[in-house]
Amino acid sequence: MPRLILACLLGLAALSAQATDWTTPAEAAHFRTTPSYADTLAYLQRLQGAAPDKLKLVHFGTTPEGRPMMAVIASTDGTFDPAAARAAHKPVVLLQAGIHPGEIEGKDAGLMLLRDIAVTGKWPHLLDHSVLVFIPVFSADGHENSSPYHRINQNGPERQGFRGQAQYLNLNRDYIKADAPEMRAWLKLWQRWLPDFLIDVHTTDGADYQYDLTWYLEDAHKLDPGVSAWQQALMTKAIPAYEKRGHLASIYLEFKDGRDPTKGIVNFGSGPRFSTGYAALQNRPALLIETHMLKPYAVRVRATYDLVHQLLAQIDGAPAPLLAANAAADARVIARAGQPGAQVPVTFKPSPESTPYQLKGYAFTLTHSDVSGSEWIHYDPHTPRTYRIPNWNDLLPDLLVTPPAAYVVPAQWAAVIDRLAAHGIAMQRIDHAVTVHAAGYQLDHPHWADAPFEGHLMLRDVDVAPVEREVTLPPGSMIVPMDQRAANVAIALLEPQAPDSLLRWGYLDAVFEPKEYGEPRVLEQLARDMLAKDPSLKADFQHRLASDAAFAASPRARLEYFFERSPWYASQAVGTYPVLRLDAAQWRALASHDGSSTATPTPDL
Repeated sequence: MPRLILACLLGLAALSAQATDWTTPAEAAHFRTTPSYADTLAYLQRLQGAAPDKLKLVHFGTTPEGRPMMAVIASTDGTFDPAAARAAHKPVVLLQAGIHPGEIEGKDAGLMLLRDIAVTGKWPHLLDHSVLVFIPVFSADGHENSSPYHRINQNGPERQGFRGQAQYLNLNRDYIKADAPEMRAWLKLWQRWLPDFLIDVHTTDGADYQYDLTWYLEDAHKLDPGVSAWQQALMTKAIPAYEKRGHLASIYLEFKDGRDPTKGIVNFGSGPRFSTGYAALQNRPALLIETHMLKPYAVRVRATYDLVHQLLAQIDGAPAPLLAANAAADARVIARAGQPGAQVPVTFKPSPESTPYQLKGYAFTLTHSDVSGSEWIHYDPHTPRTYRIPNWNDLLPDLLVTPPAAYVVPAQWAAVIDRLAAHGIAMQRIDHAVTVHAAGYQLDHPHWADAPFEGHLMLRDVDVAPVEREVTLPPGSMIVPMDQRAANVAIALLEPQAPDSLLRWGYLDAVFEPKEYGEPRVLEQLARDMLAKDPSLKADFQHRLASDAAFAASPRARLEYFFERSPWYASQAVGTYPVLRLDAAQWRALASHDGSSTATPTPDL
């Protein structure tokens, strides 16, 4: 009996020691490895068990391979509900890691930070006035598809996850088109919490330089002015405090010529397919963190930890300006719907003006390569150098559109309606067939990309002309009013010239496909009849024959020339863009036609 008691006591002591050992798996491995998804969740469950009043682990979706998508809600006083956070005027910060699972510093830094907030007491007041929503691994299937050969230019950990999820989709190109189940789940999480600030953690590719970490904010022209000013002020305070901890940081470094850093840096483009670009459409500030792939993994994790800590400290210390900036941005978007002549940029171009930038890099040499036939850059990481280089990061609005009072999507275009619903965009359903005369677009001369991108053959170029059109809308058609806070998301989806519109992603390719055709023997007679009746057509045809050798050599193209100018072709409405644009009077008339509002349900988290 004494031996049994002693064994029990020893067992309890061991359990107690284990319970108080909060070393994360990455720390225990001295950052040579990063934990599996199961081990990550197990550690989070331990944290939740130790601090249930501060942490709540929630399930918000399921991956294609059946893994649970998990997030951690963290708050000093147990504010685990978005309504409660809003009632308490607490900004919500969404921190996400592992959208590219080979770039996983954010996961391990997040585990350490949650531990120090909730269990060890190192930062007991970091979330007194804010709420943190932490996604440790966005792409869980990609995370588990690990290999030492996924990140050829990265310095640890020993194995890295795969850039694509199980369906080979890059989630950081999927925000606006929302193909992946993971993104659909994320969108519901976003709509439920409507975060006030998004932090997305990545690792760089590309050049070598001294910085542990680089960071990116969307250009001011892509954001509400108040939101842009707030995020610039945040980084002005956070980066010096971060560097006092022994780090170096830089703005995001997209080199104009990767073979010669001294030629300067440019804006990498972003857009609604990316995390920060999507947040901008939602009137929210967002920060992209890119740790430097060549720094040791331990350094990269610590850099992420220190910067995220500083960001949270700044927000928790002054929550009101962030909430005010976001509320004002939402209000301005809603009010814009009633402003005649208001314009919204849908494409951007580089500013022709550059500013000087001090790049803390390394000495390098360029040698000619007999293999590639190009220049091969060699960095000397033992010789730091500072270069004065041009910075072309600033963007300017390029194509601007005047938003309608509302769009209307005919019921048969269910894929378009489905994407709008996935983004939580408010719509009104038309219950009866109704004929409307409204503005629209005619699309001609489409050209597609030569290779698929993210599972789509994207529409590269198309001529877009405004037209007036009379259309009978069937029951179930959807009105998309612009007096809503997410109006910019709808514009990005529905304006055909927007670079990430549903048209560009190929969801409306069928409008370019004629379904009726003419047999050559019939078109031969049609051509002769048309030439006899229209001298100007005959002259144009002769000009095409003389100036376009490929056209002249193609019997089919020569006959199609006439068919495409005939009423038999026009009746097919090829190139008719089905989404219509309503003015205020048309919207009111249509909305009163037995319309009812529809909303997208969100899960309980």
